[in-house]
Parts: sequence; C-alpha cells; structure tokens
Amino acid sequence: AEHGGRISSVMDITTRDGNKTRLAGKVGASTFAAKAMLEGPLKKQTTPGAGSSSFLLNFRHSYLDQSSKSLYTYVDSAGLPFRFTDIFGKLSFNGSNGSKFNLFGFNFTDGVDYQGVSDLGWTNYGGGTHFVLVPSGSSVLIDGTFAFSNYSIELQEGDLPPRSSEIASFNGGLNFKYFIGDNEARYGIEVLGFRTDFQYFNSAGSEYKQEQNTSEIAGYFNYRWNLGKVVLDPGIRLHYYASLAVLNIEPRFGAKWNITEDLRFKVSAGRYSQNLVAANSDRDVVNLFYGFLSAPDNLPANITLRDGSTREVKDPLQRANHYIAGFEVDVTNEISVNVEGYLKDFRQVTNINRNKLYEDTPEFNDQPDELKKDFIVETGQAYGADFQLKYEKGNASLWAVYSYTYVDRFDGTIEYNPIWDRRHNVNLVASYAFGKFDSWRANVRWNFGSGFPFTQTQGYYGLLTFDQGIGTDITSANADLSTIYGPLNQGRLPTYHRMDLGLTKSWKLSEHQLVELDLSVTNAYDRQNIFYYDRVRGERVDQLPILPSVGVSYSF
Repeated sequence: AEHGGRISSVMDITTRDGNKTRLAGKVGASTFAAKAMLEGPLKKQTTPGAGSSSFLLNFRHSYLDQSSKSLYTYVDSAGLPFRFTDIFGKLSFNGSNGSKFNLFGFNFTDGVDYQGVSDLGWTNYGGGTHFVLVPSGSSVLIDGTFAFSNYSIELQEGDLPPRSSEIASFNGGLNFKYFIGDNEARYGIEVLGFRTDFQYFNSAGSEYKQEQNTSEIAGYFNYRWNLGKVVLDPGIRLHYYASLAVLNIEPRFGAKWNITEDLRFKVSAGRYSQNLVAANSDRDVVNLFYGFLSAPDNLPANITLRDGSTREVKDPLQRANHYIAGFEVDVTNEISVNVEGYLKDFRQVTNINRNKLYEDTPEFNDQPDELKKDFIVETGQAYGADFQLKYEKGNASLWAVYSYTYVDRFDGTIEYNPIWDRRHNVNLVASYAFGKFDSWRANVRWNFGSGFPFTQTQGYYGLLTFDQGIGTDITSANADLSTIYGPLNQGRLPTYHRMDLGLTKSWKLSEHQLVELDLSVTNAYDRQNIFYYDRVRGERVDQLPILPSVGVSYSF
C-alpha cells in the first residue's frame, strides 16, 4: 500500500552508499563509451557499525557517434547516431545507531539523430534526499524521501510538426515501521505534485496542447502478520487527487505460505489509480515517442462497455484491479523456479481520441463525443504468466525467463491490442568462469520477443487545406500528402531476437587493484531488428548490426 499513483507497475530503485573505509573507483573505456566511478569516505568508518560519511560519483559518456565513423564504417560511413551522457552523485551520512541521511542528484541525456528522417532526444534530471531515523530505545523506524525530477522528450520527423512532452514533479513522504513482536505495522503519508507540458498531433492532423499543474496526497496502512509458515499482509491506501477533488480508496492484500522449506506459495490483490496519461501516436509504426499529460477533463460523458451497456464517467481518474498468484520452488540446491500468473482489469483508461475531427465548440454540438472530444475512455485487461528458472553451480550460472502476455482495449466501438502487447518474450543469460584463479569469464545473452502491434498503411492521398476558403483554386493548389490508415493495430512487426557475447580477462594486481579486458560482440548473428520506420518515405531503420567491441577498465 506504500506505492500508488500507477495502474500498471511501479519500479522501486535503491542505490548503494559510497565506500566508507577507503578511496576507491573504476575507470574504463571501450569503442562505445567511457565511464568513471569514484567513491570514498568523507569521514572514515573506524569500526564496523561506527558513524561515517561517504560520497559516490558516477559518469558515463558515449562517443559511438564519433568512433563509429572510423571503426564501423561498414554500417554507415556517417557514423552511428546514438548518444548518451549520464551523471549521478550521492552523499551519505551514517550514524552509529543506524540512522542515515542521503543527498543525491542525477542528469541523464540520450538521443538519436537520423539525418533527414528523425531526431529524438530525452533529458532527465533531478535530485533529493532520503533519511532513516532509528530513535534510541524505540521500536519505531522512520524514513522519509523528498525529491524532484524533470523529464522531457522531443521528436522531430522530417517536415512533420514536432511532438514534445515535459513532466516536472516533486514528491515527499514519511514512512513509519512499528515492530510488534514478530509482526510489524507500516504506515505513512505522501505528497506529490506534477507539471505537464504536452504538444501532439493525431493521425487526423488535430493538435493537442496542454499545460497543467496537479497535486496529490496519500496515506497508507499495512499490517504484516507472521503466523509461522503463513504471512499475511493486508493494507489500505487513501489517495486524494486534489486537482480533481477525488478521493480513491484502495484496499491491498498480500499473503505468503511457506508450505515446506523448498516450496512457497504467494498471492496478492489490490485496487490502483492513476492521474497521469501516457500518450502516443497510432501513426507511428514503431513507437519511440511517449508523452505525458495529466488530469484531462475533455472526456465523453459516458463510457461504452463490451456488452453494449454504458456507464457514467464520474471523474477522469484511471483505475485498475490487480490479481497475482504464484509459487517458488527450490528443485535442488542449484535450481530454483519461480512462476507467477496475473490479471489486470483496467476499469477506466484515458486515451487520446484518434478519431477527433471537430473542435468541442457550440457550433459542433450536433456531433457525437467520439468525433469532438480530445480524449476517450477505454476499458481493457492484461493477463499472462512469468516463468523464471535459476541455476547456479560452481563457476556456472544460468538465468532463464519466459513471459506470456495478452493485453487488449475496448474504446466503445472496437476491440484492439495496444502497442505494448507482446505475446511472447524470452530472456536467457549464462556465464561461466574458468582458468587460473577464475580469471576468465564468458557470458552470453539471448533475447526473443514476438512482434508488437502497429497500424498498417492502406494508401495515400492529396489533402487540400483550402487555406483561402471558397476562393481556393483547386486546380493549381498544392496538396499535402496524407495517409489512409488501416484498422487500428491489426498488423504485427517482425519478431525481435538478438544474441550478445562477452569474454572478460582479469588481472589482479593487488588486494584492491584489478585490470579487466573486455571483448564483446553485440548482435552476434547480425539480426536485422527494426528500430524506426518512416511511413511516408517507406524508409526502415534497423537497430545495431553486429558490432564487435573491446574495452579496458582499471579498479582500485
């Protein structure tokens, strides 16, 4: 219940502290990029558990767009147009009683520029603080987070109008964990704010622009019962969307049954809500642009369900119910298996109205909502299963995952599969250490994914804009090229699969000094996986071809 504001999934990322006892780091360079990491104590930890402070700095920069002009001319003599620069920093202050205080900041910049085809760029920066308080003699643990971030994306495709999206956000929260014997109670409060700036054009040429500020506040309570082999974790979250004046009550439940030492069963369920709307275009064969907007209010008055009945749209909040069940089994000391099945019932999902033709103004009152509203409300579901196998014995390890997924949407008229509906996905990762002192390590990774849906092209036509009204001379006016689209997402992209190989040789110079030589091959069998497709020009751009790489790093 401590997580909310999303109807699909949440990723919780924790970064480690810097080295508390000595100055350490790692520098490296390859044919793709260079990286450097430096960490160490500001106040050295003298004994385990003693107070300390430390720093951690990490930097990565890609120069593939330059190095490829000399090393990978067989791909493109003009070079490969990929670029990124990542910077991360963290300060940690640790008390002897377990209390700690962290400051962190980051700046990530990525982009790809295919001259004359598309130019896509992302930026993401932010910072904040996280703290943990361990009051002396108390059974309560307190932690809190205050942070801000800014994410922006812009896509320029040929002569088409640019699409852009920016979301700036802040969040602050306090969490309390109270230990009651073998049980624990968790509760807390969270405040969030967003500013979105969105500009977009749909397949009919209609423009959408939105600048909006929203705020949210939430509180939650969980109680974890440890009943021997059974652990119960019921909870509830109250999420108030202040900009919408909507309070959403979200019950949550989780349970785990340790049937034997080697077999465990788990189940969870919950109700979730979301204010942010992810926006993309059905005119893209491959979707690279994901925009975000918040609290759209130009919605239809009713939502049509699959059985033909209608339901009133009381507010623009998106909602979903999740149901998950699975089991974990240790087959042997070396092999473990994890299986999970899930169902996500999307009760209300907001999407951009791809069929909008008219403005929502009085002169078009006689037109139906599906032709004049900026947004539509859909229902849908996602279900599937994940199968994970881990094998570790000696110097060998294998990690295998297979996922089956089915996602659909109903927009009141048609049922379709959204662009992220990937039926099958396989990941295989294996590594093996060998040689004297295990100084050699070989690894291989293979990924397979079935094709994503896309909307096919049926034809093209010349569109006259009549920019001079009834006085437009249609015999001499120049028409704009427009596309006739096929049924929504009825096509499927080619399957994706790729194998990456790596070989690392290590030389240990001293207790803390290590030199590593990395040899790798990206896309080892040169699979042509689609990256981008220009629908108008009929130009396809593939992902990276076979790319051998060499790199060296030094750790101290």
